[in-house]
Amino acid sequence: MSDDHPNYPSVDQSDRVVPRNLRQTGDPGIEMLVSTRVRKSPFFHKSFDENGAWRCTVYNRLYHPRGLVEPEDGGAMKEYEALTEKVTIWDVAVERQIRVKGPDAEALTNYVVTRDVSQIEPMNGKYVILCNEDGGVLNDPVLLRPAEDEFWFSISDSTLMQWLQGVNVGMDFDVEIDEIDVAPMQIQGPLALDVMVDVVGEEVKEIPYYGLMEAEINGVDCLVSQTGFSGEEGFEVYVKEANKYGERVWDPVHDAVVDHGGMQIAPGHHRRIAAGIMSWGQDLDHETSPFQVNLGYQVPDDKDADYIGKEALEAQKEKIENGDYPFELKLIGLKMAGEPIRDYAPDFWLISDPETGEECGYLTSPWYNPDLETNIGMGFVPAEMIEAETDVPLNDAVYDEELDLEFQVHLPDEYAEEPGEPVFATTAKVPFKESVNPSAREQAKLGAKQEAESGND
Repeated sequence: MSDDHPNYPSVDQSDRVVPRNLRQTGDPGIEMLVSTRVRKSPFFHKSFDENGAWRCTVYNRLYHPRGLVEPEDGGAMKEYEALTEKVTIWDVAVERQIRVKGPDAEALTNYVVTRDVSQIEPMNGKYVILCNEDGGVLNDPVLLRPAEDEFWFSISDSTLMQWLQGVNVGMDFDVEIDEIDVAPMQIQGPLALDVMVDVVGEEVKEIPYYGLMEAEINGVDCLVSQTGFSGEEGFEVYVKEANKYGERVWDPVHDAVVDHGGMQIAPGHHRRIAAGIMSWGQDLDHETSPFQVNLGYQVPDDKDADYIGKEALEAQKEKIENGDYPFELKLIGLKMAGEPIRDYAPDFWLISDPETGEECGYLTSPWYNPDLETNIGMGFVPAEMIEAETDVPLNDAVYDEELDLEFQVHLPDEYAEEPGEPVFATTAKVPFKESVNPSAREQAKLGAKQEAESGND
């Protein structure tokens, strides 16, 4: 294949079997076909017929609303305002619930998850990753443990049920593995707690981050967690027997959101990018190592139990600590010039080296942030360029450093300062904007900082 083929720019993707399609094709303006081969969520009627969702995507083989406010009324940035100033409700039934239940539920779950799930007490959860034997991230779900012998994988956008069932072939863990009729909705924003108090009572104030509680809403059994995909304060309501009772729960929760000045919006990708929360399929996939995307904290040093990918991940970790980074590209944060990016990017926009002009990387998740008054984004750039700027091993620590690196980003003409010309970009710390509930990585960073400061007193 020619080096100048438009579908194959010079970005080094030699360590991938299937490289990203980096051809810049833009948005062709096609329509979404609605058919029975893709499922409708239990909240589909509420989102599309009643609340006027005007576009969607397909996520985990379900239709997923991705626009509630019309562009002429402010579009996605109006939704950002509601999320960061009031409260919002999201249809996230696409987070299909894969249940592992039985006497060996903990043993099987611990075998497929990198973190030690034996440390998760019943009625609690954790953000986790599952890897293949090469250490590639297959899925990064929220793992819930509603009972001693039961785990729910609240999955991101990749099929997981068949993987778990396949792993157990010949292993004979005494478990049942299946998808269950449970559908979550998210309540996100500064007034989320007020909404939840109205819906389920004062007891919800006692739920810790990633904690769970049983609740009854409008006569329907639900599981409530303090979790979310926004970086704002938030909760998820998991509706049991959702295809029968989903709308019965949706209505009072939605009414409470509206009573507090909020509304339904699409999942807040503009806010999750600012919080440094990644989206599977955009920022990582099965050919991505956790060490490329700042998830090294998910690979423990003290987990004695075997798990899928352990050998590969430990070998990668050892190489990195010895200064031999085994990957071509590394995910970083960028702040970019240009006109405000106020909607989803239809392509992985290319990044180039300003000194040579050569294409060297690509953006995965860009958006404009009104709080920072700049375009921000996460993207992959050559690891060797980062390595030249830091003495820290190329793992999570590089995410937190102020690196003095400059790039050019090739935005479409609608966002470019001059048509056909790339915009200036600099590396930035991630998260760009702090979360209400810091991640485990952020908590570890904060703890280390506090320990260092106390040692200087």
